[in-house]
Amino acid sequence: MKLLSTKGWQDYELLDSGNGKRLERFGKYIISKPDPQAIWKPHLPKADWDKADATYLDEEKKWNKNSLPDKWPLSYKNVKFYAKLTNFKHTGVFPEQVLNWDFIEEKLKNTKKEINVLNLFGYTGIASLICSANGAKVTHLDGSKPAISWARENQQLSGLADKPIRWILDDAVEFTAREARRGNMYDAIIMDPPVYGHGPNGEIWDFNKSFSVLLENCRAALNKNPLFVIINAYAISASSLMLRNMMEDYLKLPKDQIQCGELALEENDRNRMLSTGIIARF
Repeated sequence: MKLLSTKGWQDYELLDSGNGKRLERFGKYIISKPDPQAIWKPHLPKADWDKADATYLDEEKKWNKNSLPDKWPLSYKNVKFYAKLTNFKHTGVFPEQVLNWDFIEEKLKNTKKEINVLNLFGYTGIASLICSANGAKVTHLDGSKPAISWARENQQLSGLADKPIRWILDDAVEFTAREARRGNMYDAIIMDPPVYGHGPNGEIWDFNKSFSVLLENCRAALNKNPLFVIINAYAISASSLMLRNMMEDYLKLPKDQIQCGELALEENDRNRMLSTGIIARF
């Protein structure tokens, strides 16, 4: 188990954190938003925080923004995507995932065959686009129609409209069960399961009850020698060891080839870390 941390990339920096908040740069815009675990002291003066282009007001449940546009483009290498302020306090871009983007790119570059990737709970589609830009066929699934629309917008922005990406609006458990029955097989799987959620037809997702069923379905649809499997989890009361144990038990992957740990962001001018979630990957 280890800490997987990043300082971000050209279009992102964690500038500071503390007093239950984080201060971040997304492109040319500075954003302040709540982070309940950051109960330590911030390093930057209040004047720097007050310069934020947008601040999420927790008590009022809304963003207070200055001249910030409704959306603005960011990029990671040759993939482009839009950041937007959402009611869920985020921008649709999860910068700690750059560690997985690098991992995916490296895996795909080192294989000579066309890889079939399944991205579950794919949201705004950045991981799907990175797979696609590196030659993979992608099936991207999410239970939210607006999220898929946003992901397709990102596909257009990246100039990948002609690439083979299937956009699926469906419940993850039901879809993977059907794929297994049909004999549709995947060389790699990515997933970011939430704690609770709903499918497009009101299907209930409860991590503690649904996750094992999903992994059983994925096992039946996963090729015998997969290229990679990545599972991220946020806001659940469990460690990354749980994810590793589940991958070993349900996906039958060798324990010594499963890396697990915490995802973290490193503040720009110091090595203080902010944990953002847990991960296991094969």
